[in-house]
Amino acid sequence: MTLKLKNTFTDELPADKNLENSRRQVFNACYSYVGPQKTSNPELIHVSSDLTNTLGLDEGYTKSKAFLNVFSGNMVVEGTTPYAMCYGGHQFGHWAGQLGDGRAINLGEIESNNTSWVLQLKGAGETPYSRSADGLAVLRSSIREYLCSEAMYHLGVPTTRALSLALTGDQVLRDVMYDGNAAYEKGAIVCRVAPSFLRFGNYEIFTARQDVETLKALLNFTIKHHFPHLGQPSKETYISFFNEVMQLTLSMIIHWQRVGFVHGVMNTDNMSILGLTIDYGPYGWLEGFDYGWTPNTTDRQHKRYRYGNQPNIGLWNLYQLANALYPLIEETEPLESILNAYKTDFEIKSLDMMRSKLGLELQLKSDEKLIEDLEDALQLSETDMTIFFRNLANFRKEEDTDNSLKAIEEAFYKPNEISDVVRQTWTNWMKSYKIRLQKENRSDDDRKKQMNTVNPKYVLRNYMAQLAIDDANKGDYHLIDELYQLLKKPYDEQPQNEKWFAKRPEWARHKVGCSMLSCSS
Repeated sequence: MTLKLKNTFTDELPADKNLENSRRQVFNACYSYVGPQKTSNPELIHVSSDLTNTLGLDEGYTKSKAFLNVFSGNMVVEGTTPYAMCYGGHQFGHWAGQLGDGRAINLGEIESNNTSWVLQLKGAGETPYSRSADGLAVLRSSIREYLCSEAMYHLGVPTTRALSLALTGDQVLRDVMYDGNAAYEKGAIVCRVAPSFLRFGNYEIFTARQDVETLKALLNFTIKHHFPHLGQPSKETYISFFNEVMQLTLSMIIHWQRVGFVHGVMNTDNMSILGLTIDYGPYGWLEGFDYGWTPNTTDRQHKRYRYGNQPNIGLWNLYQLANALYPLIEETEPLESILNAYKTDFEIKSLDMMRSKLGLELQLKSDEKLIEDLEDALQLSETDMTIFFRNLANFRKEEDTDNSLKAIEEAFYKPNEISDVVRQTWTNWMKSYKIRLQKENRSDDDRKKQMNTVNPKYVLRNYMAQLAIDDANKGDYHLIDELYQLLKKPYDEQPQNEKWFAKRPEWARHKVGCSMLSCSS
């Protein structure tokens, strides 16, 4: 087959008139034309069979030399004009000015089943937005992004996808922990896929520069192609658009909280306008349940992007988007109303989400206290979030209260250190939970079946990704595929993969790549 790509974004929006691939400020343009950097000896490591089917790509093509060349950056599809997008953003709460696709190059769009998908190479070389960087990516970060993108999709979390993972054959210099110990690593490229990679920062940059004309052109394009049900552009349409983005963002973050995912770097340039999880950098899943945990070394001091603060940051970022859209709306009241609705809706949806994790169908006022007490108990001793909720489904209403802790003890990292006070707190909570379950008009088996659809058994713990990275650095890619296959069915029991249903091993507690991570990639 021949890959057929469209150029909707570049056909309909203003381009950077400067065709030089030089680092610079780009004005009055949504993108700059730029081609991928040639790679010396590319090698395809993995292809997402699930996504190739979605995109309508046949197996023969994915195994062809043409596929390797296109998705390693060595060949541009005929009739296409690769580009990098211009955007700005707030980073750690401060306006950073122009940022843009510093190491991402969009190849074009592919149409499949009445859906348009943008294909984007991450790590394919410098662009006008690379600032002081080289636009490249290394194998370790590329493996993490590739596996996590697909894992999140199968968890039911809104996300960008990943089509392919390839080595470039080139060495890339990186300082992993920003401590002055730079070293060469294997270069790699991931092909990311999404209906759009537009971010809050795409709109912010034009408002910051008082370029209302380009802002309007981009917003109209966004509505036309991604929110067509809102109708023709108008002030009312723009308000409706903001409301939908709010709802999509809120839904995404509720899903993050549900599975214990911490993004790690929720800057406005990393917030998708479609409510997709985007830019997998220093992310992580909760091991011990801890509202204060962040995987990002850069955020270690202030913990702005910690697990418990993600809903607040989502709102803060929406305020920045509201400011960016204001020149086209010129009214604060409707924007403020939508932002206030985020707060109310979050409380309602968060409560519903926690009810589902606990297997509760009825909506009782007392549930709020039950959930608050649970969250307090989870933090009394290091308790694995994934294992706790998964095993809680095994609790039986007729269980003897004295034996009730058996259902959850496997989740304790240090069970021998559970004090009498902590044990009594858990016993009291389990009694309350038992009483609450007896008000539900369904069997334990039905409840367990429902709970196992929202509480995953398998998530991409950082130590698992690190094991795959360590093997890959030695030229062994089997674990990448093993984890890819495992994470396609995260809610299934998979008895043959029981070894991955385990707490983080002690050796990984403080190991680089397994606990804290940097933005280096």
